[in-house]
Amino acid sequence: MGGAAALEKLVPVLLAFGGGALLARRKTVPAEASKAFADYAFLFAVPCYLFGNIYTSDLGALFNWRAIGGYAAAAALAVLAIAVAATARGIREPRAVALRVMAGVQVNTAYFAVPVFITVFGTAAPIFPVLLFQVCVLSLVVISIMELGRAGPGTGGPGSRLGRAVGASLATPLVLACNAGILLNLLSVRVPAVVLDGAAFVGDSASPIALFALGLHLGGQGLDLRGTSREELALIAFKCLGFPLLAWVVCGALFDVPGQWLAYLVLIAAMPTPQNLFVFAQRYDVGVDLSASLVIKSSVVSLLLLPLWLHTVAS
Repeated sequence: MGGAAALEKLVPVLLAFGGGALLARRKTVPAEASKAFADYAFLFAVPCYLFGNIYTSDLGALFNWRAIGGYAAAAALAVLAIAVAATARGIREPRAVALRVMAGVQVNTAYFAVPVFITVFGTAAPIFPVLLFQVCVLSLVVISIMELGRAGPGTGGPGSRLGRAVGASLATPLVLACNAGILLNLLSVRVPAVVLDGAAFVGDSASPIALFALGLHLGGQGLDLRGTSREELALIAFKCLGFPLLAWVVCGALFDVPGQWLAYLVLIAAMPTPQNLFVFAQRYDVGVDLSASLVIKSSVVSLLLLPLWLHTVAS
């Protein structure tokens, strides 16, 4: 895919994202409305899209275990690298380290990867296995560390906090929709066509609304480039360049992942830091300002680098 073709593929992405940012900057639509749009996408539209597509997919082709294993190995190496780097900088508090790991390894699937893949490839199916791995493994580890490090009245003992962490991770709409689609697919349960049509109708709105919500959020927040710390620059560089390159090397050279899947995994790894980082930071009162800055700036950098990655992986 040439540079011009890559840019053409991204025109709908830029239109939805840029429209939200412009309307927020002009205060035509309040930036605070981004939460309502994002909640609709995250809690309803994206789960509808995921359920319908997973239910109708060939799970044997969808769950490429070599690809999933390669991505998991790359993520494990990335987690180790960030944890070592954070410790070397004198960061010892487990929750602070976990927050930085999440910033550098987890990707924005619902609000960024899904709409981009739908626009560029016509399907977000390759994201499903990575989404489940991220939510059921990576997020579960981060939430567990956050809960276990939480203190104060009403938080309960380590066992109850860990139970809440597991429940919170597995009960998200995205995971429930994915698991429901997989289960009904495996059991060959017939879902009425009217239900699938309804899910498809709602799911089709996920891509533009998620990007519009992200544009509103970023347009309202603005960018303070002068205040970017060295740590922020390092984490953004690792997230937008280091992790996708690591995924490329590990998946391609070590796991011999086939070309198309290799391109998918590199692009997924190149997605920005998820908005959930800020949600976790607020909930557990750790690194709130750092997380907000990383979400915004990594989203902008990832968007700018997308044509380069599309051109590179498709060459």
